[in-house]
Amino acid sequence: MLIARLGACGLLTIAGSLFAHDPVFAPGPHTLFKGGIELHLGSERVQDDAAVDKAGELSLLYGITGDWVAGVQIPYAYGDSGHGFESTTLLTKYRFWRNDRPRVQESAALLARVILDSGQVRSGATDAVLGLTYGYESLTWYRWAAARYRYNGETDAGVDRGDVLLLDAVIGVRPRRLEYRAPDSVWMLELNYERQARARASGAAVPDTGGARLFLSPGLMWTWRNLAVKPGVQIPVWGDLNGAQRNPDYRALIEVELHL
Repeated sequence: MLIARLGACGLLTIAGSLFAHDPVFAPGPHTLFKGGIELHLGSERVQDDAAVDKAGELSLLYGITGDWVAGVQIPYAYGDSGHGFESTTLLTKYRFWRNDRPRVQESAALLARVILDSGQVRSGATDAVLGLTYGYESLTWYRWAAARYRYNGETDAGVDRGDVLLLDAVIGVRPRRLEYRAPDSVWMLELNYERQARARASGAAVPDTGGARLFLSPGLMWTWRNLAVKPGVQIPVWGDLNGAQRNPDYRALIEVELHL
């Protein structure tokens, strides 16, 4: 029995270093090994009654230590609302706590992002995101939780676009036994909450801005060795928006991660 438990713990530790990935729409505490490189490709589709917006992104992350990663993200829009490079994002994450025990691994991390005023449409504003994320992983069950706050800078035109609060809760299950070096899958269900303050111009609130939305988001994390594929769909289940605003029918996202 002791040997079996130690073997399961070792398998989880090995799998955690190779297969530990974040959810589709929410951030997680996943980091890289020291000197590791993560190449990340993503494609998003957002559809509503007015238009279909599409975007692709390329991210490159580097493991400064086993608990600290930093990188850059470059998005490109190509939907009905226009096409071209969007704002480049500088990002970092630091895992400050990790607890390993037989068949279970828990961790927590701080994250930060700076969204530069770059790309082909510039507003004069630089935005920033700060967040805290927690993850629980066992041989069968996963849990994640995250809280983020996005500070939207004031544009050159003097418009305060309203800060954003993002809250996430995720549960995942591995339907079959984990086997080392075999393809692995985890099915996930996310609950994603977004609340944005009203935009303001010259001290006055801007109509048809701000409000809250809640999404229910099923997704899948499929991994094989150092490759991961993560598709997911965000479905709005509740909304309290101010005035007349575009509200997506759904958001679809697929991500591919490669660890080098």
